[in-house]
Amino acid sequence: MSMTSPSNSAAASAGVAASAPGADDLALLVRLSEARSQLREQIARRIVGQAHIVDDLVAALLAGGHAVLVGVPGLAKTLLVQTVSQALALSFSRVQFTPDLMPSDITGTELMEEEPGTGKRAFRFVPGPIFANVVLADEINRAPPKTQAALLQAMQERTVTVAGHTYDMPSPFFVLATQNPIEQEGTYPLPEAQLDRFMFELRLGYPTREEEEQIVFATTGDRAPKITPVLGAEELLSLQQLVRRLPAPPSVIQYAVQVARSTRPDDPLAGPGVKKYVSWGAGPRASQYLVLGAKARAAMDGRAAPDFDDVRSVAPAVLRHRLVLNFQAEADNADFADIVKLPDVVR
Repeated sequence: MSMTSPSNSAAASAGVAASAPGADDLALLVRLSEARSQLREQIARRIVGQAHIVDDLVAALLAGGHAVLVGVPGLAKTLLVQTVSQALALSFSRVQFTPDLMPSDITGTELMEEEPGTGKRAFRFVPGPIFANVVLADEINRAPPKTQAALLQAMQERTVTVAGHTYDMPSPFFVLATQNPIEQEGTYPLPEAQLDRFMFELRLGYPTREEEEQIVFATTGDRAPKITPVLGAEELLSLQQLVRRLPAPPSVIQYAVQVARSTRPDDPLAGPGVKKYVSWGAGPRASQYLVLGAKARAAMDGRAAPDFDDVRSVAPAVLRHRLVLNFQAEADNADFADIVKLPDVVR
């Protein structure tokens, strides 16, 4: 049985020196690290605290993934998404999900039009709010399953089909959804197939007392901070491609696969918490997102290859919403840290 320790990042990077980034990619890597700092600075003008949430959200965007933000009302989930879209100079669309929202309210519809001169009639497609770079699906669990499913093709295929015609999403394209974890009346839980399309689930907690005092001070005055764009769509796309090109050492890929497999109760790698509390574990898409998230994390720090710590840093956000827990987990109020123990070595 071979075992690899993650304690030495240089060792984890061994085996990829031959495919190290070229000069152009290294320059892009420097730009990406600078942009990360600038983004944090711009977002901090409106959002107090939540630094780890901001970093995870930026990592998801750099990896080209979607994210769902979970938190009680008043934690600035919507404001955070709006601020990120402004700091990235991207088109933004907000959809308030309600029980009577129809799929066509999101994707768009075809209207019959008559030409004034000839009287000839023809259908014209009117795009819905989903045709934006950043789509905020506010309180996504309030819409019925049929409407939630309207997002599925767009999130996975980056296209929408209406009346037999397929339309491409703008690029880049992100769906950032919010959920309220405490209000369950009139809500429809997202099916596992749709949850699996979200790269990250980010959970926002209450601010500290000092942070809350800063929030109240900043939001009860007459000055509204302005956000200066840091990146445009084209530059963001080039940085996303850079993240994809970063080489992942074989040991890091092995570790990511092991982490995902350790969440499956029938797998030999599963720990006691998984066997006790989990009915179904994470699928192969989790392994892919663990590696992509690790690459994005490394790039944000200006490093040319991810290591084991990068995988561990994104593991809770990648795995938490992919675990189907049993009644025992609910009865014991078990959280992710109680259930999944991330391995220290590759086995």
